[in-house]
Amino acid sequence: MSIKKETEAKKKIKNKTVRKRKVLKRSDRERTRRLVKKLSVVLGVAFAAAGVAAVFLFLSMRDTGGELPEITLPQITEKIQPRPEEETDIGSDVLNHIITAGNAVWDSFHRRPETVEITEADAADFADVTECLIDPETRRVSVTAKGEGIPKSDDKFYYLFALNTYENSIPEDAEYLARDYKNEEVQMSTALNYNHAGTRLFKKFVVAVKKDDKYLPVTTPRYITNPEAIARYSSVYQQPKSIKGLLVDPARLSGSELDDLGVKQAAYNIPVARLLGPTTNPSYPSIQYTYDGRTYTFNGQVVKEYDIIFGTLTAKGITTTAIILNNYSSAYQQLIHPQARGGGSAPYYMFNGAEESGVEYMAAIATFLAERYSDNSHGRISNWVIANEINARKEWNHMAYTDVETYVEEYARAFRVFYNAIKSVSSSARVYISIDQQWDRNIKNNTNYDGRDILDVFNRNISSKGNLDWGVAQHPYNVPLTEPRIWKASKYVEHNAGTSMLTMENIEVLVNYLRQEQFLKEDGSTRSILISELGYTSSAGQALQAAAFAYAYYKMEAYSEIDGFLLNRETDAGEEVAQGLAFGLTDAGGGRKQIYNVFKYIDTPEHETYTNFAKEIIGISSWREIVR
Repeated sequence: MSIKKETEAKKKIKNKTVRKRKVLKRSDRERTRRLVKKLSVVLGVAFAAAGVAAVFLFLSMRDTGGELPEITLPQITEKIQPRPEEETDIGSDVLNHIITAGNAVWDSFHRRPETVEITEADAADFADVTECLIDPETRRVSVTAKGEGIPKSDDKFYYLFALNTYENSIPEDAEYLARDYKNEEVQMSTALNYNHAGTRLFKKFVVAVKKDDKYLPVTTPRYITNPEAIARYSSVYQQPKSIKGLLVDPARLSGSELDDLGVKQAAYNIPVARLLGPTTNPSYPSIQYTYDGRTYTFNGQVVKEYDIIFGTLTAKGITTTAIILNNYSSAYQQLIHPQARGGGSAPYYMFNGAEESGVEYMAAIATFLAERYSDNSHGRISNWVIANEINARKEWNHMAYTDVETYVEEYARAFRVFYNAIKSVSSSARVYISIDQQWDRNIKNNTNYDGRDILDVFNRNISSKGNLDWGVAQHPYNVPLTEPRIWKASKYVEHNAGTSMLTMENIEVLVNYLRQEQFLKEDGSTRSILISELGYTSSAGQALQAAAFAYAYYKMEAYSEIDGFLLNRETDAGEEVAQGLAFGLTDAGGGRKQIYNVFKYIDTPEHETYTNFAKEIIGISSWREIVR
């Protein structure tokens, strides 16, 4: 081929290639044009979600009570002015990712929660506070609430408030602690202010909206449920080697009797008013204790007494239970509930969770005791029982008679203060509610309460306002108290939840009751049971008393939920003996009864030697026969 022809051929090929490239270029531009057009819609939505196009979505909110107006796709696209086309191919992968993301935003926009009308009557049930927890790192309280839809209100926010234990509504002058945009789930937080004036450790938290220019709660109040998150002591609890325990005689504390008996657990009462006030003995100066920005005076001599008792028990390896009692003192009436100040024959009174002064004193006393008895310096307290036999209102926990729900609400308020104060110091401490053997009597016009009703109402109360790890301190005395024979048939003692009385003959009723789903702890386990007081008289014979103790002990061993058996008592009490109740291991003069050795050896390999005699008295051939 000539050079001329070859040149013309190359020119034709080049021109053909150029024309083909121009066609491809036009195709790319057309494709890009179509993509940009589509993106103009999608990106408009994406920008709206990011705040760039917020003016289009929220412009009319001022005229719609804070609610989002309905906006159509054409309305959005009209607001967007596409940039001039550029001869740049941005890549199909990038375009596809942007389109996918934009479509997701658009879908989310259309799936936004429904707006719901609320009234004052139904607002409090609109949402639930699902969590009210302390963050151990930040020491802030985090509150999570969930609802279905978004309540219609004056603006677009949820507000967080903290109420006192005794408040049932948001005060008019209250200031919110936090706010966040309304959604089906919201989380807000606030400072705990632990051990400072204005602490929120004992508050209950509520979420509200602003409606008709005032704050309207849309949840029921909920308390903090993990005060242990900030505890400085984590291993205070002394795991006992057995359930064998005793209500100790302080007069015999310094001797060797507790060692000889092999006591593993012990209980001791703390009437709180004894602790308060200045010391008159210069050898034991008053203790000035500051808590939550206030200073309290504790009696140094009384505190030293408890130091000796709890220190001695701890040194002996004994797991200790303190029973916190509200004895009367004219100097500290703020500890007495307002409806309990009118008198009554009971030696102890309902704690005061109904007034700020009562809450402050309870919090200070509980924190002081927990701090002092959470290490080996002054001894350890592992278990705390708040009040005594609260169902026996007239005898042990006086308050003016009211319905059981109101009575339990007042007790639960105080219980939470003690619980949160104790657990904020010692995370392993156990805190108990106390009831006696009167289970389900249903006596007409009875101004006391049945233990079963107390448990039911207390559990509902605590669960609905923030569940806690509470336990039951039960006193399953015989009926009557002067009858030591547990095994003797009684019309008051049945093996079902409708039994009138709870004794060691039918203690499985309580165990099975607490195994019900509604009573289980958050981890699904059964609540701890502590037999914190139980005794049998020797007035009808020492052999019967000793046999009854063996029966009760072996019965308790069969149930893992029972964590302790604290026998009443080490030494006979004169006033009880006069009533036919000689409960002691020894008599008033220190003489040992038959029960002494049964108690001593019952948790040792030699137990059968000292308990086999009881089988004939009871009428059994094996201890397995007494367990149901």
